Amino acid sequence: MSFLENIRDFAGKAATALLRNRRASAHTGLPEVMPRHVAIVMDGNGRWAKSRNMPRSAGHSVGVETLRDIIRACDDWGIEALSIYAFSTENWQRPKAEVDTLMGLLLQYFMSEIDELDEKNVRILIIGDVEGLPAPQREAVKKAMDRTGGNTGLKLNIALNYGGRQELVNAAKKLMKMAVEGEIAPERLDEGMFSDYLYTRGLPDVDLFIRTSGEMRTSNFLPWQTAYAEMVFNPVMWPDYTRQVFLDDLWVYASRDRRFGKVKS
Repeated sequence: MSFLENIRDFAGKAATALLRNRRASAHTGLPEVMPRHVAIVMDGNGRWAKSRNMPRSAGHSVGVETLRDIIRACDDWGIEALSIYAFSTENWQRPKAEVDTLMGLLLQYFMSEIDELDEKNVRILIIGDVEGLPAPQREAVKKAMDRTGGNTGLKLNIALNYGGRQELVNAAKKLMKMAVEGEIAPERLDEGMFSDYLYTRGLPDVDLFIRTSGEMRTSNFLPWQTAYAEMVFNPVMWPDYTRQVFLDDLWVYASRDRRFGKVKS
């Protein structure tokens, strides 16, 4: 085993032990300090299913149930925005059967959940290349955005056909075109203006980034928006990620010392 593999193995065991201790003294109330914007990479569906001798599609199906509960938790607990990584631009490279399953679950999700989400005043925003989705899924997500566009509750951002670097390139292209056409002066460009040309325009930056299943990377998800996010890499597979585990991660966030480059006075 290489040095890096040893470090990763140690980190995984430490994280598992930490989780076990947190579960033993599970929190029952919300922390005083809460994130405004939570981003989640819902990882581990396939491995969860494989460990149970089930097809990967079964893991994705159970993962949808987990997502439903976490969305409800965010709504119940007053979190302003939740961004979830549902399907990346790289996911098209997965086996066709798995891609077809994911696309089918996506369609089923919007058909079954839109009434409750709209009733709860949730606003749905799809971040990613919507036009690159298959026609049925494209129409379903557009209808969901149109129907909930005026809602003022939880902002639910679903990353579909999304790539973080591509988002930055697209924003740069738009701004370059405007500069060439004389609509903006290059020297006027600042972080605020650049943010206005991202999918997440008008949303607060991500405060808490969570990835399940123990993988310790961001996988091209919201690279600009997570610049100062607190990172939690949870060893729990996404189908097993309960509301209680989410609450524990919120307490981890609350325990962090967020200085944004400053020092304590």
